[in-house]
Amino acid sequence: MSYPQLYSGAPSVSSLGFGAPATRVHGAISEVPRSYARDGMKAALYLAVGLFWVCAQDAFAQAGWVKRYQARIVATQVNQPHWATPLVTTNARIEQGIRTDFLRQTGSSGQTSWNYGGGHGLQVIPFPRTELRISFPPYLTHSDPKVRGGFADVAFRLKLRLYGSNEGQHNAIVSVLLGASYPSGNGSCCAILTPTLEVGKGFGSLALTTSLGGVLPVSNTAHLGRSIVLNQAIQYRVTKLIWVETEFNATFFHGGTNDGRQQLFVTPGIVVSRIPLIRGTASAPSPLALTLGVGEQTALTHFNTYNNAPIFSARIRF
Repeated sequence: MSYPQLYSGAPSVSSLGFGAPATRVHGAISEVPRSYARDGMKAALYLAVGLFWVCAQDAFAQAGWVKRYQARIVATQVNQPHWATPLVTTNARIEQGIRTDFLRQTGSSGQTSWNYGGGHGLQVIPFPRTELRISFPPYLTHSDPKVRGGFADVAFRLKLRLYGSNEGQHNAIVSVLLGASYPSGNGSCCAILTPTLEVGKGFGSLALTTSLGGVLPVSNTAHLGRSIVLNQAIQYRVTKLIWVETEFNATFFHGGTNDGRQQLFVTPGIVVSRIPLIRGTASAPSPLALTLGVGEQTALTHFNTYNNAPIFSARIRF
């Protein structure tokens, strides 16, 4: 380096006269900026290496967190049946992914309404046996110009699995959930709570799921009333991916404009469940899968809020 050459070989400044040759001193001094540049480059290199090390440690820590999170998901889902999610009936299983539905409801007068989103959204597993869903506001359109469309309300749902057993054991599941919607758009006038009990039992390729819940407005119950919702899904696994199903969806109204009435729909459908998007193994299934479903609701009772509704559902599980 230049520093030892300067201080060991050059005379001191006090020993130099004004007229004394200073070639060596000037030569040494002329090397100082280059030495600073070299040292600066080394410092920058050391800083870059240090920053890379810190970022790498943070990435490794995040990767470790992701691995632990994925391990919790696998441990949660392995202890429950692996049935297809019904089109309408609330699913009792704990799942992670994103879902959107498209419905076209036709009323008795022939007017139609489209629902883009179906009140579904993002599902995550924050804790063992626990699922949190954040529902994106569905977008509504109506052929009747007197009915205003637009985005409906945002909603949330928390589900807890009380009991779960996969197909190799008892092939059954019991869960409870609490949903809540907030009047943030062109939906209900008031916040609504929806507590629900879900029970499912499998018999080989046959799966039976029942959900019983309430629709409980927080306010304005004199106008909205309350209702009890009972759903029954009968599913049969035809192949590894294909499920056929028939659902019965009943609503019993108490209070409000529909007090004392009830409606019942039948919903036949087909679901292609868990199409792998990434290659997996026998011990580790694909971490990313696509599920598609299609069906149609048809009213079986004289009173109904709409006559029929074709349904298309798309879900990505991860």
